[in-house]
Amino acid sequence: MKVLIVGAGIAGPTLGHWLHRAGHQVTIVEHAPALRRGGYLIDFWGAGFDVAERMDIVPALRERGYVMTEARAVDRRGRRIAGFDPESVIESRARYVSIARSDLAAVIYEAMSPDVEVIFGDSVRSLEDDGQRVHVMFDSGLRREFDLVFGADGLHSRVRRLVFGPDDQFETSLGMVVAAFQAEGYPHRDELVAMMYAEVGFQAVRLSLRDDITLFLLSVRHEGPLPSKRADQERLLRTRLGDGGWEVPEMLHCMSAASDLYFDSVSQIRMPSWTTGRVALVGDAAACPSFLAGQGSALAMVEAYVLGTELAMDADHSAAFARFQDRLRSLLRSKQDAAKGLGLAFGPKNRFQLWERNAVMKVMGLPKVTDAVMGRSFRDAIVLPEFPEAGR
Repeated sequence: MKVLIVGAGIAGPTLGHWLHRAGHQVTIVEHAPALRRGGYLIDFWGAGFDVAERMDIVPALRERGYVMTEARAVDRRGRRIAGFDPESVIESRARYVSIARSDLAAVIYEAMSPDVEVIFGDSVRSLEDDGQRVHVMFDSGLRREFDLVFGADGLHSRVRRLVFGPDDQFETSLGMVVAAFQAEGYPHRDELVAMMYAEVGFQAVRLSLRDDITLFLLSVRHEGPLPSKRADQERLLRTRLGDGGWEVPEMLHCMSAASDLYFDSVSQIRMPSWTTGRVALVGDAAACPSFLAGQGSALAMVEAYVLGTELAMDADHSAAFARFQDRLRSLLRSKQDAAKGLGLAFGPKNRFQLWERNAVMKVMGLPKVTDAVMGRSFRDAIVLPEFPEAGR
């Protein structure tokens, strides 16, 4: 079949890899002029790691990623108040890596066959499903027909709006925004340690990367419209973090000089169905669990793998779509439900939540506590189907 995938982030190229391997003719269209850079560091493990192993990309992920040895919380004077080894809350360091989201996307993209057609700097303007084919008009004016179309274009999916309806039908704001930026030559470094500082309303994280680069990650409580201009985004962050201690003033100084500022809402996408006719959504476009879940990228790979496998096993796309949803609905809903309860870690609403956050971090290394507090977040309750061998 001729298939179109909209989006070249995490889910799109993963799906492209498996659909091409199944013998389909794959086209990917991406609105950006090239692969996106920047963004934030993600912790990658669980079922997503299983998919990465089946794609033979784990060595490349390890080469570009990091294995953190500690998550450390500090007070406004920089004094350690809590900390734990990430290995105490995940499977093992052998099946875990922290990696920039953009680097994960690049590794997946590089693993795709060169026979996959990729169009940068364009996107879909309209989609018409006549029951036999999907007629697509692109922003560039190009017109094409495809057997199936997949929206892998993220939280603010255009495919979802065109086919399923406006964002406000499906998007639930969790009352926060997230921002990320980098600086070169920042004077404070703690190798392989995630340094975290929180006050009521926000959390600031510092991570030391290679080549004397430091990544800053800010999560801030915010209700209401999201500013679109960078100057307004910086103003919002300065207002919320203006009284912060520790290294917050230095971070805000670095923000102004940063070449790129990633800034977005912390939201979830909840839909009764991710498919209709010959169109399906995958990744954040279908069921974004939010930045708070910590596994959005890994889950996107799981979704893409399951969808690609179901289509490889069954020529009837309707049946494959149904099994795709049946396999994943419970897992993704549990991740979304768990993420909603993690807001106190990323932006405590009051002094009690701040105290609670710090108290929990002090005992995070104890397995029973970890299971009780964050079990649903760190356990992937799914057995991945086996991709069919050629000719089966």
